[in-house]
Order: sequence, then C-alpha cells, then structure tokens
Amino acid sequence: MDPILALKAIIMGIVEGLTEFLPISSTGHLILAGSLLNFTGEKAKVFEIAIQAGAMLAVCWEYRVRISQVAIGFFNDAAARKFVLNIVIAFLPAVLLALMFSKLIKEKLFKPVPVALAFIIGGVIILWLEHRNKVNPRAARIESIDDMTMLDAFKVGCAQAFALIPGTSRSGASIIGGMLFGLSRKAATEFSFFLAIPTLMGATVYSVYKERAILSAADLPMFGLGGLSAFISAFFCVRWLLRYISTHDFTVFAWYRIVFGLFIIVSAYAGWVVWAE
Repeated sequence: MDPILALKAIIMGIVEGLTEFLPISSTGHLILAGSLLNFTGEKAKVFEIAIQAGAMLAVCWEYRVRISQVAIGFFNDAAARKFVLNIVIAFLPAVLLALMFSKLIKEKLFKPVPVALAFIIGGVIILWLEHRNKVNPRAARIESIDDMTMLDAFKVGCAQAFALIPGTSRSGASIIGGMLFGLSRKAATEFSFFLAIPTLMGATVYSVYKERAILSAADLPMFGLGGLSAFISAFFCVRWLLRYISTHDFTVFAWYRIVFGLFIIVSAYAGWVVWAE
C-alpha cells in the first residue's frame, strides 16, 4: 500500500472519529480534510461513509456492558425490549426519508451555501437552547434514557432526520433535538450514541453494497486503516464528551459551528476548498 495513501486514510479516520459524536458535523470536516489532502472522488466518498463503522464500534466498546445486558435480557426483560424498540423507532424516520429524498438532497443541498447555512442555523439553535436551559434549568423532564417513551424516541428520530441536510450533524440533530423534547443533556447524548449504532452501520453497509463495483480487495488496507484510526479517535472523543457535558454546556460548539459556516462560504468562493466534492 502506498505510504502517502495510508497516511491520508489515517488522517481521515482521525477526523471522522473526532467529529462524528460532537455536534459539529463530521461530513463538513471530512470534505475539508479530503480537499486539503486531495483525497476526493467516488471511492473517497464510500471510504468516508465506511469508516463511520469504526467510530460506531467505539460506542459499542464504551457501552459494551449495557449492550451485552440488553442482548442477554432481550427475551425476558421488558426494560431491555423497550430500549431496543426505542432505538428502532428513532432509527426509522431518517431511513425512510433518506430512501425517498437522498438523491434530491445530494443534487440540491450539497452546495457551499446550504451547508454553511446548516452550520450557522444549527449554531444559533444551540445558543438559544442553552440560554433557555439557563433561564429554566428544570426544562429537562427525562434524566435517563430508560425513562424515555416510544413517543420520545420518535421525536428524537425525527430530529436526527434533519441530519440528512448536509452540515447539520447527526449527533448534533439528535442531541439538540432530544434536549428540545425534554431529555437532559446526558440522556440526549447517550441516546444519540446508541442511535448511532444502527444509523452508522446501516449507512456503511448500504454505501459499500451500492458502490461495490468501484471497490476491490486492494482497497481493504486503506479502509482498515481508516476504520481503525476512526475507532481509536472516537473512543477517546466519546469518553471526553461524557466528562465534558457533566460540567459544561454546548455553547462552545455553537460558536464553532457559526465560525465554521462562515469559513465554508469564504473558502468556497475564494476557491480554497472544493465543497461540491
């Protein structure tokens, strides 16, 4: 394997792992990294989606005890079945909308201005939400994901569906949506982590299968390196985020989104980054 290509795969994996679970949009950062590294094209797009599986496995490892308990107790524990059902319900809205509108979204919204607006609008919403929580700290009515109803899960799933809009951020949509609908910051973040498992795995399997004609066995080392580096960086990022939210809010991410959105507009029109890729 070409050492330069291997290095690019590792860097892209690190970017994916560090941004997948933060409310800042991994897609936008992968586009930026890919453009700077000259790592673009159809195969690169499949790679960017496939390495999400590495980030997803980091969540599986971090919550391996909870996941094993749910798997073991699924047939005789009502709480375990409720947990799985809530994840499935939250997973479905994005899947159904993606199947219906993914082509239209790629054609119309994957352009610098819509992506930048998604970043900026998302940042403004986070600032408003955090201000609301300061004014009314009792707004959260659900402190644990075990207390979520099917309706709560469906609402979070609908919020996650907004992540189909490039630049929105899957984790950002599900976390902020969860907080808007009454989940505590910790509950919304943890549910977003669990919801990432079927979402990212489904996207990976679908993308690799759909584009299998352009892939070969020679691509396995590149995908493996990217997935491994995504796993390692996501593992540390997930642990850091859980500690961070125990004493901080998401305001810093909101301002980062706004600044990054402005950067997208400037860099696109200055020709620094080919965001259409």
